[in-house]
Amino acid sequence: MANVSIADIKALREQLGTGMTDTKNALVEADGDIEKATEILRLKGAKGNAKRADRSTSEGLVAAVENGDGTATLIELACETDFVAKGDKFVGLADRVLAAVAAARAETVEAALAAPAEAGTVAGLIDGEAAILGEKVELRRVRLVKGEHFSIYLHKTSKDLPPQVGVVLGYAGDDAETARSIAQHISFAAPEYLTREDVPAEAVEKERALVEQITREEGKPEAALPKIVEGRLGAFFKQVALLEQDYAKDNKLSVGKVVQDAGLTVSDFARFKVGA
Repeated sequence: MANVSIADIKALREQLGTGMTDTKNALVEADGDIEKATEILRLKGAKGNAKRADRSTSEGLVAAVENGDGTATLIELACETDFVAKGDKFVGLADRVLAAVAAARAETVEAALAAPAEAGTVAGLIDGEAAILGEKVELRRVRLVKGEHFSIYLHKTSKDLPPQVGVVLGYAGDDAETARSIAQHISFAAPEYLTREDVPAEAVEKERALVEQITREEGKPEAALPKIVEGRLGAFFKQVALLEQDYAKDNKLSVGKVVQDAGLTVSDFARFKVGA
């Protein structure tokens, strides 16, 4: 059996983020050759990737970058446990994935996975690192946001974890402070659309039918139904459309009013929450 030192095991673990036992066994099998041991660990991990394919990935992080050409990129990189999510290897992988996805200006997960990354593709990069980490890792979501300026807000729900909520706000105007405040509002209020006009017609009609049914079952007068239904639809729009929402810092104002008073025009936004 090869004479494997604690220093060699520690060095390889720090390099790859692998477990103590797996690292020691690989070094023993490789007769102390670190390069060969690395290949053994990668091969072992690659075989495990297929077994992990059906596992759930409810942990991970969000990351974003401004691309410098009127676009910004937001990604969610997911893994199985918070232990891996907060590790340097996973955080470093996210940085490499984000750089590659942003360089390709990818707008879908499919395009992002096919984007060039180092010696291969983003998909290959993720698979290779997942093999070492020993967990399922997946690029769950990608969004290319367009705008004249951007405010990027990454929120940690726990001080021990990387950012779990990410917002990119695309806007025109000069009030960066208010833009950041709107980005923070989005992280909290989770709007799905920018304006009420952006809400799909089928979603509006489904909500209209529901509130009309509820209103009828409450025994409201038939003549009053249209006004009551429209009022309740207004509440629906305030829930899902950013510019209709009550501003988190002052609920007497709408986000639309705050944006207007600040001389801003919101062109686009995206919000990801890990696992949501």
